[in-house]
Amino acid sequence: MQAVGHDERVASVSATGPATVDEAWARYADPRRWSDWAPQIVSVRYAPERLEVGARGVVRAVLGVQVPFTVLAVAAPDWSWRVGVGPLRVRLDHTLEAVEHGCRARVVIHAPRLLVAPYLPIAWVALRRLVG
Repeated sequence: MQAVGHDERVASVSATGPATVDEAWARYADPRRWSDWAPQIVSVRYAPERLEVGARGVVRAVLGVQVPFTVLAVAAPDWSWRVGVGPLRVRLDHTLEAVEHGCRARVVIHAPRLLVAPYLPIAWVALRRLVG
């Protein structure tokens, strides 16, 4: 993990599993499917059927927390989004790559220091389920 600015940290986590890049991308590209593999997400309100640059939505997380997001970039099978409000905004840069017997999913997390450490294990579980 490296320091970026006064209050922001950058960290990454990855997981490898038997899903192909195409299978994992299909799970990423349809936000209505995020709750199938991301245990921290209960549901997603998002109008387009697929990820689109500039599109906005709301993630409903555990404990009823609702957080707005914006899709920043999409270049299948990679994409980025910003989630949160005010000083608690997080940018997540997702990549998928083919490996022998499956694919590797990686997320680079740009977040306030207080959010990075608690989110890393949650992100790892989600990625394991994404590529599983």
